[in-house]
Amino acid sequence: MAVTVIVDAFGGDRAPLEVLKGCEKAVRELGTKIVLTGSAAKIKECAAAHKISLSGMEIEHTDDVFDIHDEPKEIIKSGKDSSMAVGLRLLAEGRGDAFVSAGSTGALVMGATFIVKRIKGIKRVAPAPMLPTNKGSFILLDAGANVECRPEMLMQFAVMGSAYMEKVVGVKSPTVGLLNVGAEDTKGRELEIEAYKMLKESGLNFLGNVEARDVPEGDCQVVVTDGFTGNIVLKLYEGVASLFGNKVKWLYSGTGRIGALFSLGKIKLFKKQMDYRETGGSVLLGVRKPVVKAHGSSDAYAFFNAIKQAQKCAEENITAAIADYVSGMPSADKEQENV
Repeated sequence: MAVTVIVDAFGGDRAPLEVLKGCEKAVRELGTKIVLTGSAAKIKECAAAHKISLSGMEIEHTDDVFDIHDEPKEIIKSGKDSSMAVGLRLLAEGRGDAFVSAGSTGALVMGATFIVKRIKGIKRVAPAPMLPTNKGSFILLDAGANVECRPEMLMQFAVMGSAYMEKVVGVKSPTVGLLNVGAEDTKGRELEIEAYKMLKESGLNFLGNVEARDVPEGDCQVVVTDGFTGNIVLKLYEGVASLFGNKVKWLYSGTGRIGALFSLGKIKLFKKQMDYRETGGSVLLGVRKPVVKAHGSSDAYAFFNAIKQAQKCAEENITAAIADYVSGMPSADKEQENV
C-alpha cells in the first residue's frame, strides 16, 4: 500500500516551485501519494508554467502561509489556517502517514507538539538531523528545540535516536554518546552528570561521554545533548562543511586542475557526504506520526529526499518503535499524559 505524505507547498525559501518538482519526482520514483497544502490556484499556476505534472497529488486549499518571522506559538493561533498548520491537522486526522515542511522550525515543533501531539511518555519533541562522520553518519538530538533540558529528557533523546537508527537507518544496537567537555563520568554540569548515570543504567549501547572533537570520527551513532549545545554543534558542522568545500575548490584551482581530474571521483563523493540535501531533513522525534523538517533553502532534490525520509519513517513505523522503547525504560521518568 502506497504511503501518503502531506507536504507544505509554501514552506521554505524556494516554494512552491522546488517543492512541486521534488513531489513530482517522489510520485514518479517512489510511488508516493502526495497531499499538498496551500493555495490551489498558485500551485496549479506554478505547475503549468513549469510543466510539472500534478498526477498522484491532491491539493488541500488554504490561502494562508505561516510567516517565518512570526512567533512559533502563533501556529496554533493566528496561523491555524496556514499551509503548515493545515498539513499538521490533516496528519493528526489520518489523511496522511507523514508530513514534510521547510517552514519555521519553531512553529513546526510547536505545531507537531500541540496538533499532532507527542507519543505517550515522551516529554519533548526533538529535531534530529543526520550528520556525516568518518565511519558513516550519526543522529544529533536535540538540535535546537529544547534549550533547557532535564536529565530524563536527554535519556529520552537517546532512546528515540536509538530507535530511529535501528529501524530507519538499519544500524543494529547503535552506539550512544553524551556530548560533554570531557570523557570522565564526573565531567560537565549537573545535567550531564545525572544524565550519564541514567544512560549507564538504561540498557542502551552507551559508550559514555564524547567530546565535540571526537564526534566526527563516528564511534557514536547517536549523540545526545541539550538543544542549545546541539544547535551550536549543528551550525558549526554546516559551517565547516562549507569551509571544506571552498578549500577543496581552492586546492585544485589553477595549476592543480590536472590533479583534480585524477581526484574527481573522491571529490564528488566527499561533496555528496557533506551535502545536507542527501538526507533531506531533520525528523522530529517524539511525535505520534512522522514529521520531517526540510532545510529552509531546499531545492527539488532535497525535497525529494525529505519525502523519501518521511516515507521510510512511516513504512518502518518509527513512532511505534519509539513507544516500545520508551515503555521499557522505567528510569526515563515517563509522563502518563500528553498535552
